[in-house]
Order: sequence, then C-alpha cells, then structure tokens
Amino acid sequence: MAVVIPVMLLVLFGYALKLDVENVPMAVWDQSESRISREFINRFEGSRYFSLHDYVRNYREIERAIDSGDAFVALIIPTDFAGLIESGRSAPVQLIVDGSDSNTATIAIGYVDVVTQTYSRDIAVGDIQRIGGRTLYPPVDMQTRVWFNADMESKNYIIPGLIAVIMMVIASLLTSLTVAREWEQGTMEQLISTPVKLRELILGKLLPYFAIGMFDVFLAVLMGKYLFHVPLRGNVALLFGMAAIFLAGALSLGMVISILTKSQLLASQLAMVLTFLPSFLLSDFMYGISNMPKAIQLITYIIPARYFVIILKGIYLKGVGLEILAVEVGLLIIFGMAMVVLANIKFKKKLE
Repeated sequence: MAVVIPVMLLVLFGYALKLDVENVPMAVWDQSESRISREFINRFEGSRYFSLHDYVRNYREIERAIDSGDAFVALIIPTDFAGLIESGRSAPVQLIVDGSDSNTATIAIGYVDVVTQTYSRDIAVGDIQRIGGRTLYPPVDMQTRVWFNADMESKNYIIPGLIAVIMMVIASLLTSLTVAREWEQGTMEQLISTPVKLRELILGKLLPYFAIGMFDVFLAVLMGKYLFHVPLRGNVALLFGMAAIFLAGALSLGMVISILTKSQLLASQLAMVLTFLPSFLLSDFMYGISNMPKAIQLITYIIPARYFVIILKGIYLKGVGLEILAVEVGLLIIFGMAMVVLANIKFKKKLE
C-alpha cells in the first residue's frame, strides 16, 4: 500500500488531471456561405484550441448539439457578413457557449476573442496596405515570453504539487494506524514492559515508513522526469532534503493522530480529513490562494503542504534555491520539529 498507492495516484492524477483547454468542439451556422465567411471559419479550424464538430442550419440544431455535448461553443455568422466586411464596416458575429462548465467556458471565450481580434486586425492592415500601397507596421509590437513553463502545460505544475499532496496523505495515513493497532491488539502493555525507551519506540515506528516514503519520493521524481517529462531545473539534493523534512512532519502528524484516537478506523478517517482535504484544496496546488476569501487565506498558513508545494514548484520549474525559498523552508522545518516533539509528548503521556 505504501508503494503502490502513491504510484497509482501519481499516474491517475498525472494523466487525468489536465487543466489545458484544447480541441473545444464547435458547431458553426454559416448563414453567409461566402468566401470571406469560410476564411473566418478557417481561423478556428486551424487553431489547436478548436475542433469543428459540424455545420448546422438553425438554432434548434445548435441547442441539440450543446445539450448532447457534441458541441461546447456555437458560432453564428450572419447573412450579410461578407458584405459588411467588404464595405469596411463592423460585422456582428454571435457566439453561444455552454456555461455549465464556467472555467472552460471562460477560457473558450478568451480563445474566440483572440481569434476574432487577430482576424479583424489582419483585415484592417490589409485594407490600409491596399489604399496606401506600403507595408504597415503596428505602433506597438508586444511579444510575450513565458518563463518557467514556456509550453504552458498544466502537468508541469500539477506533478510537483501532486507529489506534496500524495506524500502528505500517504505518510499520515500509514503512521496513523501504528499506535492504534497496538492498543486494539493488546500488545501495547508488552511494549510498555520492555526496557525500550519512549523515543526509541517512536523512532522504531517512524523509521520504516520514513524509508518507504523517501523511496516513494524517488519513484515520483523518476516518473515525473521520464514518464511525464516534467523539467527538474533545481538542485536534486535540496529537493530530497526538503522532502525528508516534510515527510518527517507528516509521519509524526499521523503518529499524533494514532496516539490520540487509539482506534484504527477513527485514526484513518481523521488522517484523511486533516491531510487530504486541506492539502488538496488549500495548498495552492489546484486552486489559487489569492482567489480565496481572506478568512480562508489565513487558514492556509497552517497547512504545511502549502509551503512544500511552493518549494517543489520553485525547485522544479524555476530552479531556485534557499536564497528564494528560505521562508518556506524555515516554516517547513518548524512544522517537522513541532510534529516530532508533539508525538514524543503525547506518546509519553499515554504510557504514564
């Protein structure tokens, strides 16, 4: 479970969890049926963001295509489209979008807007060149350069964040059963009667899972590089060092849960609630913290996965080190030390 589940989750989420919006199915009602309207439609067909599903003849067919999911957007070109374009006037074009998925709808509308503006600009530049007989250069030439993720692929930032979430869940879930199992099976009294010291007992419980956890991190790094082709630009030693600190804290958190509950069922359920949901929702892994309400933003400061996600993305994509990540690294160390100390304190109280 400790090895196979992280690998399965990484493969599942790595392939299934994709935020890129491409090949949006489109239906077109070309009422103009002219050369100019076909040129306009070709702009969408030539884009990797749209996939022309079908040509329709009326609004009823558009409604049926969107309701059935065959089309996500519908483009309606009016009858006088070509005449308006040739006369130099604005030509209204209607776009109908399926708003049941608001995020995809917003992105798709942005894509349509870019294609339309590019088409309009090309027409205006062509008209001016024909009239003036010279090449026209735009007054402002903006060239966009994307840093750290030039291809804008979602997997490049999902995989590093996913490593943090999986390790948090697996680590705390595994150790949350250790002490509780001893109480339920009645072997805790035998452990108490042995000359083994409390710290040695905790260390004995944590070390095997720590070794397995670090092996999981190693597998995740290999899978990220060779299976998902995520760039690793930073220091590998720093990556594993931060993973060790985070893993120690997560394992100790699971130990604390196990000590407090004394029940395997309750411990496993509590570990999932305290680790998976906060790590998935409040760590800046899937949802931007800056977009959350202020009260929720304050809560995210106590989520250790938040700092580990920032560290992983910084090492993976930006190639930065301690000079940039010092604050996050310091807070992660505080979390790890606090959990280890708390596990020792609580375990000692339970044995007295």
